[in-house]
Amino acid sequence: MNEWDRLQQAALTGRATRREFLRGAAALGISTTLASGIMVKAGWADEPKKGGTLRLGMEGGSPSDSLDPRTYADSVMIGASLAIMNCLVEFDTAGNPTGELFESWDVKPGAAEWVFNVRKGIKFSNGKTLDAEDCIYSIQLHRGETKSPAKGILEQIKEIKALSPTQVGITLSSGNADFPVILGDYHLVVVPKDFTDWSKPIGTGAYTLESFEPGVRLVFKNRGDYWKPGRGNFDTVELRNIQDVAARTAALQSGEVDAVNRLDARTVNLLMQDSNLKVVRTKGTGNRFCFVTRVTDKPYDNKDLRTALKYGIDREKIIESVYNGYAVPGNDHNLDALNPFYNTAMPQMKYDPDKAAFHFKKAGISSPLELQTSEGAWGSAVDCASLYQQALKKAGINLDVKKVSADGYWDNVWLKVPFCAVYWGRRMSADQAFTQVFGEASDWNDTNWKVPEFQKLIKDARVETDQAKRKEMYWKAQEMIADDGGFICFAITDYLDGYSAKVRGNEPHARYDLNDNRVAEKGWFA
Repeated sequence: MNEWDRLQQAALTGRATRREFLRGAAALGISTTLASGIMVKAGWADEPKKGGTLRLGMEGGSPSDSLDPRTYADSVMIGASLAIMNCLVEFDTAGNPTGELFESWDVKPGAAEWVFNVRKGIKFSNGKTLDAEDCIYSIQLHRGETKSPAKGILEQIKEIKALSPTQVGITLSSGNADFPVILGDYHLVVVPKDFTDWSKPIGTGAYTLESFEPGVRLVFKNRGDYWKPGRGNFDTVELRNIQDVAARTAALQSGEVDAVNRLDARTVNLLMQDSNLKVVRTKGTGNRFCFVTRVTDKPYDNKDLRTALKYGIDREKIIESVYNGYAVPGNDHNLDALNPFYNTAMPQMKYDPDKAAFHFKKAGISSPLELQTSEGAWGSAVDCASLYQQALKKAGINLDVKKVSADGYWDNVWLKVPFCAVYWGRRMSADQAFTQVFGEASDWNDTNWKVPEFQKLIKDARVETDQAKRKEMYWKAQEMIADDGGFICFAITDYLDGYSAKVRGNEPHARYDLNDNRVAEKGWFA
């Protein structure tokens, strides 16, 4: 196989991005006509077409799912909500905040006073025209007396008001240059003012809800005349919850579904050879897979025990055995190497059973530890836990792995038991990542690690305009989490999506898989 053949195969199987393909083709002296033909086959160059039913098979749903954005935390409900509703701010494929229902914005020096311009002429599915009060109401759903996961990141809002029907003014308690990133959080979808019936959601998205069986499937119908050119192309979208990765993959191979998320890294190389399929790989920005301890619960209030558990996990073995190399080791905090504030000087935590044994002995813990896990956490969580159990044995640490029901895992286990399996998606700024996962006001602080020095540090970094000083603060924040927290992040995976070759609009995205969970909105059939 020559270099041109290799480059074509990489493009058609998702192992090369559009930019990498064009750069490689130019270096080989390939003609524009020939390169364009491959780009069309890869879904990079053809024009969107209308029609058809898109069938999605996704992991990340539960029988307790609801379309109330204050409740959802996983991919099925994120994808469903973005079919029906729009957010205030969207992210482009590179991860930059761009206007959605907030078309544009202005900020005064100090980054505490913001003015957001509401997009004009947008209609909800009930015929109402979008205005500033709708946007304010949708933000306020996540403030005050609420269990919304977005509550913590919105604590910084001091005042919010309508300046006109098409302008919203927001004043923060202190400056935050990344505030538009905060407003791009997927929970902040927009509904009409005073809307409350989440069984019949009203939105400005491309589709309306036809039917919903929680944990099973959702069906959406196209509204027609969607306000975003080139988007909202399918007549119907069916989203099926298929939690088992083998069943999900089989459904894609048989043509039962047109696209799936979270392919099994152990079998994805074979799928890449199938000309009827396309695998889209997003490198290094995928899910952060973790085992987390609540530092306020015994015995995990003991720092030496937490340190032993970090030294006692063989990250490389899990990445090799479970993720087939489609991952990088986590370093016990939640930033990835593509974040501009990622701490590159911080040593990578590595498996060291001798150090794990030393800290475990120092902790003085004698009884076995119990880790609760389930395929409901993520598809390979039980496999990862079993490898963790084996690695800890070499340090003389007994770990009982308790496999619990997949149904209701996020309601019954996460945030409730002292040691469990968790995964986190990418957050688009360091401030959002730290505030939502470790913030003192966040209902999603699953380690319950609330250190005053850390809280002050991230608040100070939020308003710091000197990027060098800000970098120092965020580097220290990562060191503090990894050293003292209960967050054992052992792997950051690549996103691996599978598509029928006829699906277009499926490019990799800097935030989430399935084109930021918007393939229903962005995609089309060739």
